[in-house]
Amino acid sequence: MNVDEYLQHDATALAERVARGELAPAELLDLALARQQAVHGRLNALSRLMEGEARGLIADGLPEGPFRGVPFLLKDGVHDWAGLPTSYGCRGMLRLVPTEHAYVVRRYLRMGLVVFGKTNLPELALKAVSDSALHGRACNPWDLGRTPGGSSGGAAAAVAAGIVPMAAGNDGGGSIRIPAACCGLVGLRPSRGRVSVGPGIGEVWYGASTEGVLSRSVRDTARALDALQGPEPGDPFVIAPPAEPYAQAWQRPPGRLRIGWTTRSPIGTPVHPEAVAAVHDAVALLASLGHELVEAEPAIDGDALARSYLHLYFGQVPALVARARAAGARDGDFEPLTRVLETLGRAVSAGQLTQELWQWNGFGRALADFHARHDLLLTPTLAEPPIRHGQGDPPAWQQTLLDGLNRSGLLGALARRGWLDGMVNQIARDNLQAVPFTQLANLTGVPAISLPLYWTPEGLPLGVQFVAPFGREDRLLQLAGQLEQARPWAGRRPLL
Repeated sequence: MNVDEYLQHDATALAERVARGELAPAELLDLALARQQAVHGRLNALSRLMEGEARGLIADGLPEGPFRGVPFLLKDGVHDWAGLPTSYGCRGMLRLVPTEHAYVVRRYLRMGLVVFGKTNLPELALKAVSDSALHGRACNPWDLGRTPGGSSGGAAAAVAAGIVPMAAGNDGGGSIRIPAACCGLVGLRPSRGRVSVGPGIGEVWYGASTEGVLSRSVRDTARALDALQGPEPGDPFVIAPPAEPYAQAWQRPPGRLRIGWTTRSPIGTPVHPEAVAAVHDAVALLASLGHELVEAEPAIDGDALARSYLHLYFGQVPALVARARAAGARDGDFEPLTRVLETLGRAVSAGQLTQELWQWNGFGRALADFHARHDLLLTPTLAEPPIRHGQGDPPAWQQTLLDGLNRSGLLGALARRGWLDGMVNQIARDNLQAVPFTQLANLTGVPAISLPLYWTPEGLPLGVQFVAPFGREDRLLQLAGQLEQARPWAGRRPLL
């Protein structure tokens, strides 16, 4: 097999050829490394190469898992590998070295995957673009001047460019679905608790974040979820297992679904005509397949949800930074935005944070009421096509002002007096303007998927999102399989 042939296979197809003895795992690793070397200078998708570890896995003998011998990449956040720092795209985190593999990493290894690196992400996974000062900017294979999304942007870039057919991600605010939409991939965020994130963490981001993969095919996503799902000892809670394996469920027709759809930004910000067109196109396709489409949306205050989501950062960032500081990190080891969020977070009282977390229950019940009348919710995944590098950055004056206030100590004092509430609200709106549709699933804990059904006239992918009731990944995968058959996307490749 040569690199061109390698690019034509999904993970399932490669594993089947290994199982038949037509390909050796070492041969596939060589092809993945060759592709990585060919595109790395333009993409910067990987933050760490682990060729030695990969060779060791093969030499020790790979388990007979569903993806035995397939090259694979972890994300450089949450996916702890014993003996290597999990950078989270942050210099300050490099001093923290895990002593054991994360449960999710162990499950990937039991699948027979050959892990040979970790992928790029923004600092502390806080943004919808992947541009950390530590690792540099990751680029979109469809247009190198644009972002591949975030925070699993390096993973999406690697899959879209053909370095690997499937890569690991996690999704705390859209971090699987946003990169999938930017790069023309399948991106499923499972239900809260579906995949264990232990042992070092009980619930990432208060349970807003879940683990999954970015792939080029629905069957790869379904088979990976089968191997990932299920509890580990000590998990905070256990959800009901699927009624049947996802690898079987995705192949069954979904039946006639009632799907509510909207193109309105929940925070009232503009939605690009192409993002609107992507949903209208999906509505027409779904109607042609016999589904019932109704323009409708959940009765949720989008601005309140955005503020609640930002408070998640206010709770998490100071705690993460404190861990790094305890290990010896200093101010210069963190980007200015991280330091600002640390200060703002320290100004939020435990009572304020608790009140914001209480709101998640209200959002969840409102979404459940919507799902009592509609099987699925359809929205854009992105409010606009993949943005150009730097387009989503805060204005320079705002960055300078906040950094100056922070360094002087005034930022914390003003925040504690409640004098920055208006600015905090504006930061929430600015940060979510390009991606206002994805956080609902995270705060409510339900599964959601982005599918590559639409490309702009300029040739940019622009995915659409489907949101299901809690625990109904099977319904999402069944519809995804039907749509993949009706409008195949496997043949689309960036010219890289």
